[in-house]
Amino acid sequence: MSNKKINMPCTEFLKIISDFWTLKIIIKLNTKEKRFCELERSIPKINSVTLTSRLKKMEKLHIIKRVEGKNRQPVIYTLTKKGLPLISIAQNIEDYGKKFY
Repeated sequence: MSNKKINMPCTEFLKIISDFWTLKIIIKLNTKEKRFCELERSIPKINSVTLTSRLKKMEKLHIIKRVEGKNRQPVIYTLTKKGLPLISIAQNIEDYGKKFY
């Protein structure tokens, strides 16, 4: 058997959603676009460094879109076409955790 790493879509998907903060961000972006400070205030106990890190990771994976405001308006974040289906998955994971843990 080869030692080559096999790229499995399920494994890659689980890497994305297995992070607690990523799930929280997806849930918070489910209703509308948000500014950084709105996200930070809406997610208890997240710090700005962690939020920045997760947002960059999600943007790189094309789950969210970062839209820079014009004329000194704030940057906003929104889910992309690829990110929108994650809303129900993230919500189901959160609901399951609340119910059983």
